[in-house]
Amino acid sequence: MKKKLFPLGFVIVTALSLSLTGCGSGNNNTNASATNEPAASAKPDNSGGNASATTEPAAAGGADISGKITFLTNRTDMIGKEYDEYVKRFNEKYPNIKVEFEASQTDYNQQAKVRMASGELPDIMFIPTVPNSDLPKYFAPLDDLGLNDQITFKDFKSYDGKLYGITTGNSTSGIVYNKKAFADAGITEVPKTWDEFLAACEKLKAKGIIPLASNFKDKWPLNNWVYDMPRVIEGKAEFPNEKLNQEAPFTMDNGYGKAFSLLRELNEKGYLEKDINSTNWEQSKKDIAAGKFGMYFLGNWVINQVINAGTTSDNVGFFPLPYDNSGTTTAALSPDFFYAVSKDSKNVDAAKAFVKWMIEESGYEDFAGFLSPLKGKESKLPQIQEFQATGVQLQEATPDEAKVTEIGNKAQVDLPAMLQEFVLAKDPQSVLEKWNKAWAKSKKDLGY
Repeated sequence: MKKKLFPLGFVIVTALSLSLTGCGSGNNNTNASATNEPAASAKPDNSGGNASATTEPAAAGGADISGKITFLTNRTDMIGKEYDEYVKRFNEKYPNIKVEFEASQTDYNQQAKVRMASGELPDIMFIPTVPNSDLPKYFAPLDDLGLNDQITFKDFKSYDGKLYGITTGNSTSGIVYNKKAFADAGITEVPKTWDEFLAACEKLKAKGIIPLASNFKDKWPLNNWVYDMPRVIEGKAEFPNEKLNQEAPFTMDNGYGKAFSLLRELNEKGYLEKDINSTNWEQSKKDIAAGKFGMYFLGNWVINQVINAGTTSDNVGFFPLPYDNSGTTTAALSPDFFYAVSKDSKNVDAAKAFVKWMIEESGYEDFAGFLSPLKGKESKLPQIQEFQATGVQLQEATPDEAKVTEIGNKAQVDLPAMLQEFVLAKDPQSVLEKWNKAWAKSKKDLGY
C-alpha cells in the first residue's frame, strides 16, 4: 500500500494470507474468514441483483430515506444496550428508518448459510464463508456508499469489480497483559526480544503468576499462533499459498515449525497453564483481569473483554509479541466480519444508510476493541495506542488461494489441532511428517 494505514509508526508492510481472524464478537466466533475463492480469480459475473450502484450514494439523504430494516447480529450482548444507543443517534440523522436487531444462534456462520439457502435473509447481516462468486446472488453492491477508497480489505468481499461487504473492524495479534502483575513481578519494560519475553515469563512464574494463558484445550484460542505467526515470521505476502507448489509445506525451519516451536518452548519451560488439557476460556478472562495469569497472545478484540471481566482499563496493556531477537516486531492485520445488505431487501437504501453510519459514526470499533475499518482513523483505545507506539509493522491479510483451501480440506488439515499435537508430542518432527504426507496425497489426488 502506498500510504500508512495507521500513524505513530504503525506501518503496513506487506500482504499476508488469512485463514481465520480473532473473534471480536463476544461470542467467541472465529469464522470471520477469507472466502475460499479470491475475488481476483473470480470469473466475470454481472448478476449484481436489483440494487446496483447508482450515481449518487444511497446514504446521502436523511429524512427522505425511510423504511424498516432488520440486522442479524452475532453481538447478542449489545441488543437492548449499546445497539439501542446507536439507533438513537442514527435516528437523529435518519428519523424515518426503524432498525430492529435479530440475535444470532451460537454458530453465526452456519445460521447465515441456512438463511441464504432458504432465501429469507435479513436486510443486513454478516457474510458467512462462501465463495465470492456467490455474493451477487444474495447481496447488493455497496459501491454507491462512497467508501471504496477509504476502507481496508476492500477486495476481500468483492466480485467482478463490485463491492459486496465492508469489514466491521480489524484485528491484530499481540500480548494483552495485566500491568499490575508485571509490576509485582518486577517487569519494568515490555519485552522487545524473545529472550526478554522469556525472562519476563520467568519473573512472573517466580512470583507465582502463570505467565501466559493459552486456553490450549479449547483449540480456537491457538489461531494466532498458526494463522498469524507463521506468515509474520516468514515475512512473505503469499507464504500460506506457497503450499500449493510444495509436497512438504510443514517443516521445522519454516514459519510453521518456528511458530509452533515458540509455544512448545513456553510449555516446556512451565510458562503455560499447569494442565493445558483442562483450560477454561471464560475463567481465563477473569484470571487475567485478577492477575492470576500475566498475559494472553490473542487479538486486540479481547482487550475490552478482559476489562469487563473485572479490572480497569489502565491495568490492561497491549504490545506486539517479539518472536525473535532482532529487536523489531511485525504483527498481522486481519478483518473481522463483513457487513452486507440483502439484494432482496425492501428497503435497500435504508439498510445501506445504516451500514455506512455504523462504519463512519457509530464508534463500534472502539467498543469492540477493533482497529477502524477506515484507513487512517486513529483508535481511541489506549491499549492500541500503546501498541502503535512500539513502531510495530503490520502485515495486511489477503485471502487464501481456493486450491490451497481445497487441498487442506481434503487432507483434513486443522492447523490449531496440528499445533496441539506438536506441543505435546515426544517427537514434534513426526507430527509435521504425518501432515506433510496427508497434504502431498491430497494434492496429488486433486491433480495439483
